[in-house]
Amino acid sequence: MLIPRYYFADDYTDFYEYFLSHPHARKRFRKHEYLWAPGEPLTHVYYIISGIALTSLEHEDGFRKISSMHSKGTLFPGCHQVEFKIEQSIVTTALSDMEVLSFTKAEMLHMFYDNRELSVRMLNWYAAYINLLLYESAHQEYNSTFIKLCNLLYLFSQNGPEGSGPDIYLTQENIAEILTTTRVHIARSLARLRDENIIIPHRKWIELCDPDRLASYCSRETLKP
Repeated sequence: MLIPRYYFADDYTDFYEYFLSHPHARKRFRKHEYLWAPGEPLTHVYYIISGIALTSLEHEDGFRKISSMHSKGTLFPGCHQVEFKIEQSIVTTALSDMEVLSFTKAEMLHMFYDNRELSVRMLNWYAAYINLLLYESAHQEYNSTFIKLCNLLYLFSQNGPEGSGPDIYLTQENIAEILTTTRVHIARSLARLRDENIIIPHRKWIELCDPDRLASYCSRETLKP
């Protein structure tokens, strides 16, 4: 039974050669460059060869909500035929230099219809993404800031960038924008975990010292069965 994840990687790695055999363009993005800026239509689908992209929603009042991160071996965004107004609020930027295979929606839909295994994989990917959104709206929303933070750190310790192990590569600003709260509240909760010797905060990452203690503070919907 799967648990929610904010970090998506290696979802389509075994389709790489298949993607290469179909019409595509190869693109590179520099660190901090937009893959999509506010108001831009989502006209292409990217298979990420290397690097990490961060996706967030920009509110008209200037607030930002980080929704997910996407790395090597995954497609983003998914592919569908309808257009939703909310997509104009999606902002995706490169957290590091990136290399991708770029497909138009028509090219990706052709593969979707032609390859049953790919269509099933994409359906399952959408299910995982919807599961994250349901987790946040139906469960995480009602927790205290401290429990929200513990849940987030636990999920990233279970599924983060390759080679990170149990450590969490998030800044306080990242955490605040994922949990839609202030950095003051995040700093207070991190200090509590630090004082209990569960974590050691660093400038751009968090060292996890006691995973079991961290898990003891998490809600049941967050933990592995």
